[in-house]
Amino acid sequence: MTRNFMPLVALFAGTALLLFAGGINGLILPIRGDAEGFSATSLGLLGTGWAVGYVGGCMLTPRLVARVGHIRTFGAMCALAAIAVLVSLLVISSTVWIPVRAVSGFCFAGAAMIAESWLNEKADARSRGRIFGIYTMVNLAAATAGQMVLTLGDASGIFFFVLAAIVYCLALLPTAIGATTSPTPLTEVKLDVFSLWANSPVAVFAVLMVGISNSAFGTLAAVYAGRVGFSLGDIALFASIPILSGALAQIPVGIASDRFDRRHVLLVISVLAVVTDLCFLTIGSTDPTLLLILSGFFGATVFVMYPVIVAHANDHAAPGTFIQVSGGLLLVSGIGSIVGPTVAGIAMASISAAALFLVTGICHVFIILFTLYRLKISAAPTDKGSFQASPMSRGLTPETIALAAE
Repeated sequence: MTRNFMPLVALFAGTALLLFAGGINGLILPIRGDAEGFSATSLGLLGTGWAVGYVGGCMLTPRLVARVGHIRTFGAMCALAAIAVLVSLLVISSTVWIPVRAVSGFCFAGAAMIAESWLNEKADARSRGRIFGIYTMVNLAAATAGQMVLTLGDASGIFFFVLAAIVYCLALLPTAIGATTSPTPLTEVKLDVFSLWANSPVAVFAVLMVGISNSAFGTLAAVYAGRVGFSLGDIALFASIPILSGALAQIPVGIASDRFDRRHVLLVISVLAVVTDLCFLTIGSTDPTLLLILSGFFGATVFVMYPVIVAHANDHAAPGTFIQVSGGLLLVSGIGSIVGPTVAGIAMASISAAALFLVTGICHVFIILFTLYRLKISAAPTDKGSFQASPMSRGLTPETIALAAE
């Protein structure tokens, strides 16, 4: 029993360290960049760079693993991610940080895929649901802890950059010394927009809008909070509370999604998201408590959209195509993630910090309008699958999808 369980402990430890370092890295850069006087446009491009690298990592890592193996590739990814953090510390310049952030995204996606492929091999039909559930909770806790650790120090120093680099290096140790056999080949996905659109136009359009909206918020929430006068601790809370509330909201939303037409559920969520966007735009308050409460409502709406959309798409998919459909939607979301931070950064630079929620609000309005249009011309599926809770879409890889497959 212990022999079978210990490899999973090592894998969970490796992914936890990876997500912990990613949480630090993803939050310290916009905070430090804003303090160094980077423009909102440049800070948005950090998110664009990450998304470009992340999508590239999801698509190219299987080929790298096929050439040099899992362990070598994983070690290289963790080492490069650590180097990228340290380069960001050595050269504080947006022109350097943007491509370096792309390297981080590539390495993070690759390392996550490889770790998840080990988990996927250890999961059988009876344990897959439990393993995926534990994996999701570990990811959530580790990423949140990485963000919250910023409350313990000074963002103007070198500590958090060095800490992130150290933890990235530590992440390779559990798999390097704990794995005795290489897992099966990694899951490859291809983007076939025409097939995805034929399967579910609502899913393709909505997941693109969600990619734009969520990536804009994920990249620039810390910048918004800093520019309305939040302390470092409150900035970390502002970035973490939406993730936690989004995770909790998946339970009631999942129940509703299984009982009703998922498009109706998506409509309700999108309307609530627009209301929250309008609150941020019109409230004109810098009271941290009020804005933190609003951030919780925001996360409870925007971070439950992705799994509802994927579940709706799979309701229409042919049997046995879960990974292909979900993987294709992941890449469409990635394309949106490339666009979102840049557009939001330009808006914040041209208008105000609150323009971040103008961009997210427009995306949510578009989801409402297109979903209403599709409801008029298309009936709901008669045979629905089950809602599958998932980590935030920004942290999904094709291997996550394979692990979630039943």
